[in-house]
Amino acid sequence: MTHSERRNMVTMSYSIVETAKENGLNSFKYLMYLFEELPNINTTDGNALDKLLSWSESLPNQCRVMKDN
Repeated sequence: MTHSERRNMVTMSYSIVETAKENGLNSFKYLMYLFEELPNINTTDGNALDKLLSWSESLPNQCRVMKDN
């Protein structure tokens, strides 16, 4: 793996984590959810990836940061 490829991987990972935080998600729990779901994704479903995006309303509550009342 080249330095450029490693840099791109780090950049993508950082982007996923920061986008998750901006959307009120626990980044660790969200990543764990992605790692569990992505291997089993239905590739014939055109909306399958959309359901995993950090702004998707269909994400489980376990991924969300609990807010104090």
